Amino acid sequence: MMDAQRPPTTAEAWSRRANAVFLVAVAVFFLLPLWVMVCGSLKSLPEMRETSILLPPLHPVLAPWRTAYDALAPNLGNSLWITVPSTLLSTLLGAFTAYAMSFGRIRWFGTRLFQVLLLAAFIPIQLFLFPLALTLAYGGLFGTLAGVVVVHAVLGLPITTILFRNHFDQLPRELIRAAQIDGAGYYTIFSAIVLPLSLPMAAVVLLLQFTGIWNDFIVALVFAGSANVPMTVALNNMVGTTFGERAYDVEMAGALLSAALPLLLYFFSGRMFVRGILSGAVKG
Repeated sequence: MMDAQRPPTTAEAWSRRANAVFLVAVAVFFLLPLWVMVCGSLKSLPEMRETSILLPPLHPVLAPWRTAYDALAPNLGNSLWITVPSTLLSTLLGAFTAYAMSFGRIRWFGTRLFQVLLLAAFIPIQLFLFPLALTLAYGGLFGTLAGVVVVHAVLGLPITTILFRNHFDQLPRELIRAAQIDGAGYYTIFSAIVLPLSLPMAAVVLLLQFTGIWNDFIVALVFAGSANVPMTVALNNMVGTTFGERAYDVEMAGALLSAALPLLLYFFSGRMFVRGILSGAVKG
């Protein structure tokens, strides 16, 4: 009790101040671009030229947001149709693959498969584009939303499996053995025991996959086709198309609109995200 109530030493006080300064600097570093984007999206072009990008708008306007919304809104449905099924499919496949690797009967095969997936997670996506394009073309899925979903599910399988497998290895084996003794089958254990125990970690995987797929550009650009492009490709087309002066205010508003949904998900699911990380989602 005496140690808990003693005043901090000079070294400890300076260490706390240094940590506070460092955390404030990191927060400013990451929040400053967002501040610039928000301020720029609420300024008119003349005001953007005449004032600093760091200053808030003197006369806020919403015209850039309306213009950006009109340009990106038709592609919102494509983004949702790509992101939601891809996220759910890659997460479910990764969870079941990790379950088979952690609790399957042939453990050595699971170890070898884990090593292969770990290697595949670090291979650049550009190496997969041509064989995936040929495969989808043979299957009649090239240029369709279903084809993009399949590609994202396949590309997300290594990382989702790695995260789930690291978590499953920390689950108590006694609980699985007790369920087997009680007569629970292989799939029953997965759906009734393993998955409910892994909800915080599943939230981590879902958020990471949702954000990565929602912000994807190259897969949608190559495989979606011109009629099925999501908001990221539409944003690039909007930024790359100029008539006369460059509409930086509209571009900033469009970037914020395209990133709004992942930001909201992180904002409302932050506590569960942290719980999943602390439960062992990124250990191993």
